[in-house]
Amino acid sequence: MISGLDSRVIDANSEALGIPVATLMDNAGKAVSKFLKDYFPDSRILFVCGPGNNGGDGFAAALLMNPDMVTVALLRRSNNIHSEIARERYSKLECRVEDYDSSLLNNVDVIVDCALGTGVRGKIKDPYRSFILEANASGLPIVSVDVPSGLGSDVTIVPETTITFHDVKVGMNNDNCGNILVADVGVPVDAMKFIGPGDVLRYPVPDENSHKGENGRLMIIAGGPYFGAPTMCSMSALRTGADIVRLYTPSNVATAISTYCPVLMITPLPGDHLTSESVDMLLSESLNYNAVLIGPGIGKDPDTMLAVKEFVRKCKIPMVIDADALTAITGMEILTPTVLTPHKGEFRKLDPEYTGPEALAREMNVVLLLKGQVDTITDGNATRYNRSGNPAMTGAGTGDVLSGSVAALLSKGLSPMEAAALGAFLTGRAGEYAFKDKSYGLIATDVIDEIPHVLRDNLE
Repeated sequence: MISGLDSRVIDANSEALGIPVATLMDNAGKAVSKFLKDYFPDSRILFVCGPGNNGGDGFAAALLMNPDMVTVALLRRSNNIHSEIARERYSKLECRVEDYDSSLLNNVDVIVDCALGTGVRGKIKDPYRSFILEANASGLPIVSVDVPSGLGSDVTIVPETTITFHDVKVGMNNDNCGNILVADVGVPVDAMKFIGPGDVLRYPVPDENSHKGENGRLMIIAGGPYFGAPTMCSMSALRTGADIVRLYTPSNVATAISTYCPVLMITPLPGDHLTSESVDMLLSESLNYNAVLIGPGIGKDPDTMLAVKEFVRKCKIPMVIDADALTAITGMEILTPTVLTPHKGEFRKLDPEYTGPEALAREMNVVLLLKGQVDTITDGNATRYNRSGNPAMTGAGTGDVLSGSVAALLSKGLSPMEAAALGAFLTGRAGEYAFKDKSYGLIATDVIDEIPHVLRDNLE
């Protein structure tokens, strides 16, 4: 079962893999027209189409029907059709085309509902509302395309049959969809298996009325023996779009970091490494944030390892655990939503019995992002892979860039699995952008600088 957003992600990933959305639309049209020919032969059919791709599916199906037996009714004027592929199919129609009016229901045998696709919520407005109510009252058999129009809102079509594509959508059942038929429209397996540009659609774009702090408040606990790692993960989080990033780092490196990065808020911790005496304060402070990243550059002092273990055991907000902090949590079951970001060497220490990523994720109750030539992202049940990136990203600091990006996305409200998957893709693709200019001389800060460009190019 997938959501409406999942459908859009899959469509975009299919296109990136060389299967155009136009092909998916035409295949959807074939599935709908075949059903209508099989179950309603010689019937007068009314396609009621909205301006989106759901309407485009209807146009694609109508093109394959006997034009003398088909009418297409538009709920919006043709100049409002959203996509080029839907407009193209509309332009080829040879059947009767009308603006929707309830009188059209008097002269047909079947209604095909292509008005509203997935993702509709709240109160449905006219002309969609009138169509839904009038169609339900008509007594005619209704066939919905992909989902019944209005599903999940205050009014919804009540179809006899729903022809849905690729998989059943969230909220669909036989009570609200009638007989559900799942049609294969040619989505490649890799569109779901591998993370792609479509996954950027999951990025939580800020509402235009939002205020500072409403789009991600991230706490980072890092540094002490090292100051590069906490700087890079913090900058990466900011470039990924977290509103507020505050770094809690030992005082011996706090000044150096603040000089390099004046936009970063910093709280110095006592001493030259993280110690147990700071844990209670950090736990209290963590309640002011949406997520925590712990680990980059903290070193492996025994007291630091004890402090990490205590913090992780008691923390109540979602976490990303990276770098040296991974050593402290070996064998723990973590009760808070958490992403671990080990490379292969760190993974071998977490999984000395070689049970594998899925088994370890289940055992520790985490999402595991295992870094490699192809990253593995798993929660123990679902597993996806990321192949963005390049061999030049093996230099120091690129792992810190990744953990900062994942943590920012977690703070912005994505689930651990979504944050891990999208963070891996963003940083890998940013590395690809940087490689075009820096070649094998790219460094971690080059990757950070390109993250906003990846967002720009995939969200416009």
